[in-house]
Amino acid sequence: MRYSVVVPCYNEEKNLDRLLERFDSIQKKMEAAGKELELVLVENGSKDNSHEKIQAIVQRRTFVKETRVMVNQGYGYGILQGLAACTGEYLFWIHADLQLPPEAILDMIAILDNSESPDKLFIKGSRKNRPIGDRFFTWGMGIFESIYLGTKLRDINAQPTCVSRAFYLSWSDPPYDFSLDLYAYYMAMKQGFELKRVSVTQSERVEGNSSWNTGISARIKLIKRTLQYSSKLRKNLAN
Repeated sequence: MRYSVVVPCYNEEKNLDRLLERFDSIQKKMEAAGKELELVLVENGSKDNSHEKIQAIVQRRTFVKETRVMVNQGYGYGILQGLAACTGEYLFWIHADLQLPPEAILDMIAILDNSESPDKLFIKGSRKNRPIGDRFFTWGMGIFESIYLGTKLRDINAQPTCVSRAFYLSWSDPPYDFSLDLYAYYMAMKQGFELKRVSVTQSERVEGNSSWNTGISARIKLIKRTLQYSSKLRKNLAN
């Protein structure tokens, strides 16, 4: 069985070698278990040399392919372009910055293997070891979205995320920004999917800088965009 992992890469040139070392190990473990890994690296309109680095990676590894976005249109757009290129039966996505361990994908596959209804599972990471400010922000957003959308939601942006191909193909007009995580989570809960969580320990970013987490003003903008999309989501589903 094939499992596809999408990794959006925006100015992640310095992290790519370290990222692929981790995925090389994951691929070997999956191959030994008779499973096939497809790694889709999305060059998401970077301004550094990520594209050239990814091209070199693809040439050396048969399980890796690139999807290129010429002009960055958002985190969610990059993931959607990667998902469209996937051929696996189960689809995952995770950040390229290695703050969350890609090895958690193996734990998610084990959950799929042990389920009688894997296509009805929605699997997400559950982040540990986070700064208190980040935990408070995440907790507050979870409480608000749960009340506003009428569905219990927590740690909405945790990764990795795993969905079935059938669920992905059912999506309609998903958002192009960070609200994609909210959209997928909410739609899964509304459709009666079983939520499973895998504990993941968050680490400090080793190379590069976050493209969005640049201070309090960036968080305020994220909150504003999320609230706007939440209103749209509730309105659309009410019609």
